Amino acid sequence: MGCRQLELASDGGPDYQEIAGVTGKLRPAVAYIQRSRGYGARRALSVEEIGRMVQAVKAASPDTAVVVDNCYGEFCQRQEPCALGADLIAGSLIKNPGGGLAPMGGYVVGRRDLVDRAAGRLTVPGIGGECGASLGANRLLFQGFFLAPHTVCQALKTAAFSAGMLEALGYESYPSAREERFDIIQTIRLGSAENLVRFCQGIQKGSPVDSFALPEPWPMPGYDSPVVMAAGTFVQGASLELSCDGPIREPYLGFLQGGLTYEAGRFGVLSALTEMMA
Repeated sequence: MGCRQLELASDGGPDYQEIAGVTGKLRPAVAYIQRSRGYGARRALSVEEIGRMVQAVKAASPDTAVVVDNCYGEFCQRQEPCALGADLIAGSLIKNPGGGLAPMGGYVVGRRDLVDRAAGRLTVPGIGGECGASLGANRLLFQGFFLAPHTVCQALKTAAFSAGMLEALGYESYPSAREERFDIIQTIRLGSAENLVRFCQGIQKGSPVDSFALPEPWPMPGYDSPVVMAAGTFVQGASLELSCDGPIREPYLGFLQGGLTYEAGRFGVLSALTEMMA
């Protein structure tokens, strides 16, 4: 077994012709799509683009299952990838769909047979979704999902505000303040390691939890460069809450995400800018 990674087209979007050609030649069991950008400079994929990718895959190899990593994109558009043909989507409940309340967990949604197979692999074969650890958190999971569309809106407003502020100060941001957004991540080209570290330290200082902490870069396992991470969050690792991180390498991109409320998000961004420009 192996995998083949396809690069984006010159315009930063999917190369539909190559997707169809490679899928038709290899007839893979799974075509895997990452909606958001990771630590890359590329833009997030829209649901409409994912739908066209699904069409390209299915036209070339109808039996190939299209699986989408939907992290950071939930509730940013009116539809989710399953509505446009994706067979399975998955994501984290301490990101968008947990609404800031879910303390843990993830979700898998899509074709019943694929959900059942995933449940059997993740829990117990033959029992699947009938068992699994909820740790008494079901109320928070459902209440967080109820609040998620509104909370994601707050994060999107925070991202647009940060882009506008940084563009006014002469920094590049992706997407720009007025562009349509397909996920909650705001990428900022900060130009130097010092700016990236100080920006993250300012986010931490403006956070509701552990504001006294001072993030420093360190060689995290699984990364090829030292990484600095700011996350003064109520739930550890919850990136629907305001946070910022980035690898210490050129072009020194910071990846800002989250904000449970626009007011707190704006305060955190202003704290980051104050720290960076001090």
